[in-house]
This record gives sequence, C-alpha cells and structure tokens, in this order.
Amino acid sequence: MGTIIKTEELSIAFGGHLAVNNVSVEIKRNTFTSVIGPNGAGKTTFFNLLSGQLSPTSGRVIYKEEDITKQSVIERTRNGIGRSFQITNVFPNITVLENVRLAVQSRERVRFDLFRHFKNYKQFEEEAMSLLKMVLLEEKAEIPAATLSHGEKRKLEIAMLLALNTEVLLLDEPTAGMSLEEVPAILNVIENIKDQGDRTVVLIEHKMDMVLNLSDRMMVLFNGELLAEGTPEEIMNNETVQTAYIGGDPNVTTATT
Repeated sequence: MGTIIKTEELSIAFGGHLAVNNVSVEIKRNTFTSVIGPNGAGKTTFFNLLSGQLSPTSGRVIYKEEDITKQSVIERTRNGIGRSFQITNVFPNITVLENVRLAVQSRERVRFDLFRHFKNYKQFEEEAMSLLKMVLLEEKAEIPAATLSHGEKRKLEIAMLLALNTEVLLLDEPTAGMSLEEVPAILNVIENIKDQGDRTVVLIEHKMDMVLNLSDRMMVLFNGELLAEGTPEEIMNNETVQTAYIGGDPNVTTATT
C-alpha cells in the first residue's frame, strides 16, 4: 500500500500569519485519513493547498510521485483529486440525476448539445443512477436538486465527485450544518465509500469523536502546524492533543506518535 499523496514542508503565509506551517505528511493509497483540530487550526487552508485553490508560500505537494504544486484545480481534478466544500455546490434547478449525469459527461469531455435529447446520453445516465444508489439518493433522482435537504445535497455533492473518477476524495466537514438526524446518513455513505476500498478519503472534522471509528489514520493540526499523527488509538491517548482540544497551550511544535 504505497503513498498516493504527500506534502513536503508545506507552508502558506497571509501577511505575517503562517496559516499552514511546515506540514509534511504522507497519505497511503485507499486509506481513510481524518484531519482534525480546533476551529482556526488551518484544516481548510491545508485542504486548499492540496486541491489547488491556494498556492503555497513554500513546500511541495506530491501526487503519485509527481510534483503537482503548480497544477491548477482543474488539472488536479482531471488527475483524480476531488474536493468538497463546507457549503454545498450543486446545480439547484435541474434534477438530482442530471447533476450527476453532467459530472459523468464532464469527465468524458462530452459537451452539452442543446439540440440533442437527453435520452441520447443513456450510458452516462446509467452510471449516474448507480452512483446515486451508492449515496442512497436513487429515490430522489427525478426531483430538482433545490428541493433536497441540506444533508441530501451533501450526498449529491459526493456522488458528483465520484462521477469524476476521483481517486482521492477531500471532504471538508461533510456534516457541517446538518441536523442531528441527518448526520448518521452521511456517515453511512462515507463508510460505504471506505468499505469499497478503491478510493483514498481525506476528511476534515473538528469533532474528533465523529470520525474515530472511520479513520485508519488521523492528523491533528494546531495553529497551522502538525501537532500529531497516528492511529485513532494513538491520537486519543496523546496528552498533547488532549491539551490542544481542551484549549490550553500544548507547548509543543510537532509531536508524532
């Protein structure tokens, strides 16, 4: 099980503030890694560096042994890195099925033809429906995406990422803004993706208990630095991590378990 994506001394500064500071990590292929840390720890900024939304001040991002530090978001997506956001990003005025079909069609680089009936895209539609089944939305396929609940929109967004044949899924707090009733369903979808064993999932979450059972590895960011990394058990028993979550000053720049 080799490394699929890694960072080398990755940093980004905004003015005099180091939002991500000298973070070096390796993520193994087809594993589930959670990036946790208190609010303001630099988790989303780190994701923005992985996905290409931001360019680092220094350091490198390596994907499949290739330096992709200067690649655009589109280039990284085409190479297999897909990223979700805390705010859902779907097309509200078309059906749930059409959202996913268009993602499949985009992957195949087939342009939309206004004068071609949608039934002519049957192969894309069949794949889109299978992805909706994977995220437990098949019964919602024919309704406008705007009518979905917040949690259902998050599931739709994941289906759209899967439609792009992403090998690495970067999920930024997928349960953010959900009601307590919706959280188990989205965690079930993510667990199903993990159980298939053919994708690498990296997930941001600031609630440690929510991802303990899902994670193969955990990374803890604190004030933009890598505070600790290890198995869930190692992270739970790490006194430095416990101190950071309680709100004290851990007085340690980097600790690796």
